[in-house]
Amino acid sequence: MTATSPHPFRGVAIAGVCNTEQARVLPGHDSASIALVGALGALADAGISPGEVDGVVGTDSAQIVLQLGLGPCTRRPSSLGIPALLDAAALITTGQCNVVVIAAGGAGVHADRSSTAPWTRPTNELVVGYGLFTAAEFALMARRHMLTYGTTPEQMAAVAAVIRTNGHLNPDAVYTGRGPFSPADILASRMIADPFHLLDCATTSEGGCAIVLTKAERAGERAPPAWILGGASDSFGPAYVVAPVWDFQPRSDSIPAGLVGARAARIAFGMAGIAPTDVDVAELYDPFSFEIIRQLEAFGFCGPGEGGAFVADGNIRPEGMLPVTTDGGTMSFSHPGINAQQLQRVIRATEQLRGTCSSNQIEGAEVALCSNGGSGALFCDVLLLGRERP
Repeated sequence: MTATSPHPFRGVAIAGVCNTEQARVLPGHDSASIALVGALGALADAGISPGEVDGVVGTDSAQIVLQLGLGPCTRRPSSLGIPALLDAAALITTGQCNVVVIAAGGAGVHADRSSTAPWTRPTNELVVGYGLFTAAEFALMARRHMLTYGTTPEQMAAVAAVIRTNGHLNPDAVYTGRGPFSPADILASRMIADPFHLLDCATTSEGGCAIVLTKAERAGERAPPAWILGGASDSFGPAYVVAPVWDFQPRSDSIPAGLVGARAARIAFGMAGIAPTDVDVAELYDPFSFEIIRQLEAFGFCGPGEGGAFVADGNIRPEGMLPVTTDGGTMSFSHPGINAQQLQRVIRATEQLRGTCSSNQIEGAEVALCSNGGSGALFCDVLLLGRERP
């Protein structure tokens, strides 16, 4: 993109967002029904009637098209958060749609509470026989960083303590009022996959959410819009099929899998024309505490091996240099399956830019970074949002 080229997403705005009720269990709902509740909520937030929607993105997109009587309508059955949003923005940019709803939900999926969630224990023969459930795969990456750079359990616990306390303060979080938490509290919880203790890990819950994208001229009718400044994705292969290896580097001129997201971040910042120092708040995906340290390094907020000290110095607290995952994330706000919790990073960032967060509002936030995925899953998505139109 040259200096004279228009920004690819200049004509697209985030006009509405919604998180439904989030809870450990939502009786009477399945994933499709709670996604529909989220879609209707986001449309109401945008001040747009369902009849104006001509595009739906998400796993349950076809069902939402039917239930809202939208046909004929564009639908994209994407199950990923930030990539789904970028795909939806492209539908508007290319003139295929005027109003697109991206909706997701998770309910009734994790019914056996005596076991780990089904998405954490893939059944393919390349991992199940070796106990490589999700926590173990992310733990492998964390251990490599510890051996290479001296990152400590105490530094990871500092991450978890901040994010869980953020959720404690959030009245909408599933685990509101459970804290505050100290690093000592994290380290005192039982070991799950060394070096991760229970409170280093994400929770499980149920809920739905949705985002409404519109053409720029429709933005701001009900609430201040958020603008897409840049976004990109990195992948090294299918998640949870092969064991993650930090040094996995299929192309000799590229980055290793342990730094997945670094390339995506460079692309996103280049598209936005800004630098990491311009980011006011980072709504980072938090499946495990170490992943925050890894992302901070991969995205350029600190150098290789410096992430542990960065978090231990208090920089990611709400009053710090770079507030992180301000709603409590998947550790404390909600983790409704695979799809919804990825979109929720974008929803919280939008609320921060609007100035409407129910807790931990960052005063004067102008630029927010969101992320999905991570090294244990071999993919990472990055999105930059701003208050000003690009």
